[in-house]
Amino acid sequence: MAILRYLRIAARTAFAITNNIYCIPAYVLWMMALRLCRPLYAPLYWKVEGLMYHWLLAMVSLWSWTAGYDIIESGDEPTACSNRRTLVLANHQSTADVPMLMTAWNPRPGVLSNLMWIMDRVFKFTNFGIVSVLHKDFFIQAGKAKRDQSLEELKDHIHKYYIPLGRQFMVLFPEGGFLHKRKEISQRFAEKNNLPKLEYVSLPRAGAMKVIMEEIGPRYEQAGTSRDNKRDDFNQNSTKTSKADAIEWILDVTIAYPDRVPIHLQDIVCGIRPPCTTHLYYRLYPSSEVPSDNEELTQWLYDRFIEKDKMLEEYYRTGKFPSKGSISEVPRQVRQDNLRYLILHLFFIASTFIQYKMFCELWSYFW
Repeated sequence: MAILRYLRIAARTAFAITNNIYCIPAYVLWMMALRLCRPLYAPLYWKVEGLMYHWLLAMVSLWSWTAGYDIIESGDEPTACSNRRTLVLANHQSTADVPMLMTAWNPRPGVLSNLMWIMDRVFKFTNFGIVSVLHKDFFIQAGKAKRDQSLEELKDHIHKYYIPLGRQFMVLFPEGGFLHKRKEISQRFAEKNNLPKLEYVSLPRAGAMKVIMEEIGPRYEQAGTSRDNKRDDFNQNSTKTSKADAIEWILDVTIAYPDRVPIHLQDIVCGIRPPCTTHLYYRLYPSSEVPSDNEELTQWLYDRFIEKDKMLEEYYRTGKFPSKGSISEVPRQVRQDNLRYLILHLFFIASTFIQYKMFCELWSYFW
């Protein structure tokens, strides 16, 4: 049995590596080729890019799906914020947080293709970094020395890409790092500032959320306000932030791994951990409920994570998240479409073959 397990791990690892080899270059080469048309057909270019970006993220969701890492959702139904600008807040425990969110949202049309991640700058130098660069995700630099600079860059990024490209979802991990790295620091900070010492999450940092709400929150001054924006070729005439650009919803996501043991990226790729179920709990808040005052906004964000801590405590004690009101909530299992996975694989394999043949033709022509 041990030999079979190691063979399965080796096979999955080989598949994931091969999957990267024929998917990521295919996406990059198609985008570089279509880039020549972008000055004339920018909206179409970004529409195609969003679809292919979603298809790439579907490959990641396939890894966790085939490893037996199921996902259960409960709480508010995120469909309520479909086609609305939404800021997603999630707790951060491991390298699997992002892949698990990708897996959960893969069956939902229009989410992954219209999404912008705010992620640590280190991910820019991974195999997926070039994809995030082309998709215009935002890389934030950790540490006090770079914090102010990163927040200024986030302001520019919102007006240069997030708004002109029509992105709807923006994903932020306010804790600023994994729980096991932040927990001790968070508890020391809580003790000094008369705040609760959290066990299942860490106290969030409010800097990025303040910038987002100041720039595209529901209360910014629209009339007569001209922003000195950097503009993208998608919309050369965009010089002001309109009411339609404002964040309308806050989607608060609480990730609960089984037995308080987070899944990690190596588990998803290699299938090391036995099959298990991760629970995502959603809470939706109208953005108008977020205070505009900086101190009150910080306290609002603290309150959300204090609530998360209590909810996770109950979940790990009872196996269920607390219900809102007297109505019992029915968990919803996330299901994937295997036929769609097959079609996407055939597309990327065919793309790789076509691009290889084109490269050979060009090579023989010039050399």
